Amino acid sequence: MLKEESDKFKMKIFAYCIMDNHFHLVLENTTGRMSDFQKILNGRYGIYYRKCEGNSGYVFQGRFQSTLIENDSYLMRSIVYVLTNPVKAGIVDEYCDYRWSSAKEYFQPKNSSWLDVDFVNEIFCSKKELERQVAMSLNRDIDKHETKLGPIMGSKEFIREAKKRYNRRGKPDAVKRKRKEDRYLEPVEKVIFEFERNHGIKIEEIRTETHAGKRLRGDLLVLLKDLSGLRYREIAEFSLFSDIQYNSLGSLYKHTKKRMWKK
Repeated sequence: MLKEESDKFKMKIFAYCIMDNHFHLVLENTTGRMSDFQKILNGRYGIYYRKCEGNSGYVFQGRFQSTLIENDSYLMRSIVYVLTNPVKAGIVDEYCDYRWSSAKEYFQPKNSSWLDVDFVNEIFCSKKELERQVAMSLNRDIDKHETKLGPIMGSKEFIREAKKRYNRRGKPDAVKRKRKEDRYLEPVEKVIFEFERNHGIKIEEIRTETHAGKRLRGDLLVLLKDLSGLRYREIAEFSLFSDIQYNSLGSLYKHTKKRMWKK
């Protein structure tokens, strides 16, 4: 899912590590759509997990945490921090032994088709340097500073400049608005979980060839758009909406909203 969604949203992924109850990504927000990327990724995985494990609640709660990184030096520390999570948690002795991370992807004859391995190899220069940085990191915590902009990994000068730019703005820009709005949006998989609980049906069991199934699909469309802030092109990614033309989702939304207002 991470590979598929990073391809769709054009995110550059430098490192990842999937732990038992959380995951870490080091990425470049190349398209400014990191929030949308996380919504879809977490939503898809939440649906999959609950399908496998049963109706036990939400998988992810609240908004993801993001840390601003100043330059390659701090990026190296971030990558090493992510890769050494399983060692610090006592799961493995060597970071390369952990199966669910990008640890084995670097400095290999054949590169990954979706991770930005070349860039990581370039900043570390050699596998020996990566391993040296890993060994150094095992006895230190990640160096990040909490600010009103969120966590930042960078020098004091970088943090001061970031605060200056933040304070100089007379009005919130698109990124600030996005962050503010995200605080009031529900995670996609939470919306789907509660929809399934309220209606007593899994979304994959909805029969859209029936009138009742079509109404349920319309209801879910409205919830995904209004509560989770998904766009129509993101909603179209879910299999329940795969047989509807992208341009028709707007009409279905308006029709369903009118029906709801009449209740």
